[in-house]
Amino acid sequence: MTTTFERTRETTVRTDDGAELAVTVLTPLRDTAPAGDAVLVHGWAHSRRAWGTVADRLIRHGHRVVLYDQRGHGASTLGRTPLDVPRLGADLAAVLDHTGAHQAVVAGHSGGGFAALSYAALDDRAAHLSGLALLGTAAHGQDTPDGEVKMMGSSLFSRALARPPLGRRLLSSTMSKNPDPHALEINRQLFCATAPHVRADFFRCTRGWDLRDRLASVHTPAIVLHGDRDKVIDIDLAKTLAAQLPRARFDTLPGAGHMLPLEHPEQIVDAVRELSSRRP
Repeated sequence: MTTTFERTRETTVRTDDGAELAVTVLTPLRDTAPAGDAVLVHGWAHSRRAWGTVADRLIRHGHRVVLYDQRGHGASTLGRTPLDVPRLGADLAAVLDHTGAHQAVVAGHSGGGFAALSYAALDDRAAHLSGLALLGTAAHGQDTPDGEVKMMGSSLFSRALARPPLGRRLLSSTMSKNPDPHALEINRQLFCATAPHVRADFFRCTRGWDLRDRLASVHTPAIVLHGDRDKVIDIDLAKTLAAQLPRARFDTLPGAGHMLPLEHPEQIVDAVRELSSRRP
């Protein structure tokens, strides 16, 4: 992920329940006016690695970029408290505190969007954010069926993911109709690297979660991006999210599936840059 245009700092955020969150801070070296901070929050069964192309392009545009592995993913540990979406919003708050990125644009993909929305709706300090880029996400309607949760936690599914051709085929529905083979393989590797019980617990934790009644209080500028071929989160849920946020715009990405950071990094970069340009 490192380029000649950045200084890299690896750090650890220790949460109040004992989780250790692995964080990377990328700072531009170019002698230009700072473009603002961007904090990138990945979805379930992914990690910081999913943002590689997005982070590289943001650095080249002069942004300081903060990436972290959500608890239980990548190099981060789980912590002691039961898993729920407000807990993940509190993790984001801890990362913002540790890195001093309170005026950042936060980009959250899928479950990362759940964390970003939870922070924005439940933490008073979120009023200082410059923007929210909400990617393939929603604020309700994530009642994952028992069979899917069981599959995510099964050893059989894990063994299938470990076989590249089969794993790519199993996850192909999460991407566009004709996905880039490299992006499809990265997606497989990320799912395969996530512990089965973590996959299951995260997909289970959104059952009954509904933040719609809190969205009217979120006045942070937002751009909601959603692929019209997303089979993981229904596009109508994303439209509802955008309609209920006071300062949101909804943009459809034609032909796009669910894994937007891997398939459509440039559109994400454009959204972050637009939101950052609105800073006072």
